[in-house]
Amino acid sequence: MSTGAERDRALATYDVIGGPPRRELTALVDLAAQVAGVPFATVNLLSSRHQHQVATAGFQGGTTPCDDAMCRQVVESGQPIMLDDASLDPRFADNPWTTGEIADVKYYGSHPLRTPDGVVIGTLCVFDSEAHQVTDEAARGLSLLADRVVDVLELELASRRLSEVNARLSTSNERLANFAGQVSHDLKNPLTSISLSLEALEMEVTDDYQVDTVARARRGVERMTDMIGNLLDFAAQGEAPGDELVDLATEIELALDDLAGRIDRSLVRVEPLPTVRGDASQLRSVLMNLIDNAAKFTLVGEQPEVEVASVSADGFHRIEVRDRGRGIPEEKTERVFAPLARLDKTVEGSGIGLATCRRIIEAHGGTMGVDPRDGGGSVFWFRLPAVS
Repeated sequence: MSTGAERDRALATYDVIGGPPRRELTALVDLAAQVAGVPFATVNLLSSRHQHQVATAGFQGGTTPCDDAMCRQVVESGQPIMLDDASLDPRFADNPWTTGEIADVKYYGSHPLRTPDGVVIGTLCVFDSEAHQVTDEAARGLSLLADRVVDVLELELASRRLSEVNARLSTSNERLANFAGQVSHDLKNPLTSISLSLEALEMEVTDDYQVDTVARARRGVERMTDMIGNLLDFAAQGEAPGDELVDLATEIELALDDLAGRIDRSLVRVEPLPTVRGDASQLRSVLMNLIDNAAKFTLVGEQPEVEVASVSADGFHRIEVRDRGRGIPEEKTERVFAPLARLDKTVEGSGIGLATCRRIIEAHGGTMGVDPRDGGGSVFWFRLPAVS
């Protein structure tokens, strides 16, 4: 049997008491009245103290004390009651709903409204001021419609929760955009200084190896500047990516070139990668971030061991970056993609990288996640539509 406190909590969750009647509930009580062949029907919700008629057919609903409610018997027992003439039933003979004090109920049918958690919060009730026979069809119809009442409440609850999630997501995106604006100055100024220094150095060096090294460094700075600009614009505005053909094999080489000071190229084994549609700079930044993370989270005292591979199926390319690092507990595999989340604060970083990566991939029409790797480590992956 459901307690009053349990009903109060469930009803507070559904948030259906006190507002105007829900159109869907009104339609259901109208149908219930037709199925039973009676003029009156209602959705009764019982809190610990009151009965609330939140949708009615044939009369104006209201709120009455629980002690007077005929449907209290159904809620407390969890069993339906169907009666040809409720005034002849000992349970209701002195009830103000049958004596004429409130109403003159004769025919009475009431079915419990049970939530998915098993709490009976009220009833779908049909009644008439005249007695007549209860039919099997009416009993079955009332049972089915009672389930639909709960479905409506659950659907509205799910919709409201989705709206709340969307609001939180919007707030997270605003935080991401604010963060992007705050760090843009700090990111771009050092790159400008480095670029100017490399330009001056390029005019001084004459050794072929040094000239090549400086030129590579300048190209890296230029790509980094371009990448930061694109990422900051994306984080701040959420613009859709481009629709150019992007050779991921080329982008991974550029990414490894830019990561040369953080991970030795020989420690990254790259299998053939496909061509996809999108923004080359953004997709390169995703590859860079995943490879850089694989290097950062390598176990102390060990060399990074990274594999980049692609598997194609069902119209999608799945790109995998596999490492032999510390791994991620299963219960935290989604948290790593939350904006500003940092599971391991001993490793440098802002916690913005994976959140931005997922946002980029989703904007490209794909998905992103992480799985444990057999033998230890993690497999970060993203799926992108194959080029048609």
